[in-house]
Amino acid sequence: MNLQARVTNILTKPADEWPVIAGESATVQSLYTEYIVILSAIPAVCKMIGLTLIGTAFFGRVGFATGLMSGCVTYVIGLISCYIGAFIIEKLAPSFGSSGDTAQALKLVAYAYTPVWIAGVLNLVPLLGILTIFAGLYAIYLFYLGMTPVMKTPQDKVIPYMLVSALVIIVVNFVLGMIAASLFVAGAVTSYGM
Repeated sequence: MNLQARVTNILTKPADEWPVIAGESATVQSLYTEYIVILSAIPAVCKMIGLTLIGTAFFGRVGFATGLMSGCVTYVIGLISCYIGAFIIEKLAPSFGSSGDTAQALKLVAYAYTPVWIAGVLNLVPLLGILTIFAGLYAIYLFYLGMTPVMKTPQDKVIPYMLVSALVIIVVNFVLGMIAASLFVAGAVTSYGM
């Protein structure tokens, strides 16, 4: 399936798309090269553009180097957090009567994360970036829908597995976000000579 069709289908008819995704053969490498590296670039590139051309309330516009660094850090964190989330979900699977390898868990994480990546276009106007919270809520719903077909989770274990997995992914993203924020602040301070 091509990228545009997959994005459209997972966002508009996820209940039909998850069984298709579950049945596809994929590797960690193919998921990264054909999907994750492309979509994860949306928030990163938009953040760089937004910070350098529009700016934030606190820092104003930042220099190109700082904007580029922020975009790169956002991109790398997006790539890393997908894998860490998948790794954790795979390891938690037996505790919730589920099964699946790293590739299956990565499918679940990557395709559920799609609305957040697409909403990353809001980073063009940094103040609108907060609205990605709504995309995050939809991502949790997509994650919920994908657990049974992708990870073979019994219906009575879906909610507990989803909640634990979502909590772990939120914590991982929070920690990585704090690292990114500290790097951004350090870069901004350096470029402003504070």
